[in-house]
Amino acid sequence: MTIITSRSNPKIKFVRSLRQRRSGVRKNAAVTSFIVEGIHHVGQAIEAGVEIIAIYYAPHLLTSEFAHQLVTDQSMKGIACIAVSPDVFSSIADKENPQGILAVVHQPYLEMSGLGSHNFPWGVALVSPQDPGNVGAILRTVDAVGASGLLLLEDSVDPTHPSAVRASMGAIFWLPVVTASFAEFIAWVKSHGYHTYGTSAHSIHDYHQVQDYLKPCILLMGSEREGLSTEQRDMVILAGGQMVRIPMHGKVTSLNLAVATGIMLYEMMGNNPKNNETTDT
Repeated sequence: MTIITSRSNPKIKFVRSLRQRRSGVRKNAAVTSFIVEGIHHVGQAIEAGVEIIAIYYAPHLLTSEFAHQLVTDQSMKGIACIAVSPDVFSSIADKENPQGILAVVHQPYLEMSGLGSHNFPWGVALVSPQDPGNVGAILRTVDAVGASGLLLLEDSVDPTHPSAVRASMGAIFWLPVVTASFAEFIAWVKSHGYHTYGTSAHSIHDYHQVQDYLKPCILLMGSEREGLSTEQRDMVILAGGQMVRIPMHGKVTSLNLAVATGIMLYEMMGNNPKNNETTDT
């Protein structure tokens, strides 16, 4: 077994270039290449059938028998499994005290035109989220409630950012994540007959006062800092949507985006019997 010990090796430079990529969403790429780090996350990607381009591992750091078996199995399937020294691995890893394994994967870039009520009955749309941890956590909750996927509108953080991938706990490999402009989103919900429920502190209706969250539906959440603008709220209402608020009884004026989205998703799941067909765990 040959172990790469130079940080200037072309294969190592390639991984580092992915790590250093700007965090903005790329809207014109047919596929997205990104890094998946850690034993659990690499295992999740493999289980989901994501295209694995290569696996990088540090034999001296990798103590898990399960991880070694992953490497062996993928190598037998013809996947490039590249052994590197601990020093080289630390130069491409995002986490401190890395577990010693990461994968470079490809996922197809999806278009909103490929989604409709037949394959996307309900989901979440986020306007300009900037925290990758929030995006990943929301993906995890979308998966937990059995929703269909995530729409990222306007200038959003890259959903394949390492923090987003980790926070999703593998959900990013199973759920569609699509980027679009707000205008494209409004046109899409109109053409497919979606019921849109937006959140705003300015609404007079509490979220639990909605009698039924009707499918097909989209939960629309504003950015961490600004929420939905007046123009965006007006566009939602003109498109037949409804604005609701989450009441705040304490001193703070807002909730974390991922927390607020989780509250709304579980309300929407429990409010509509058709959304609540699985057994609780």
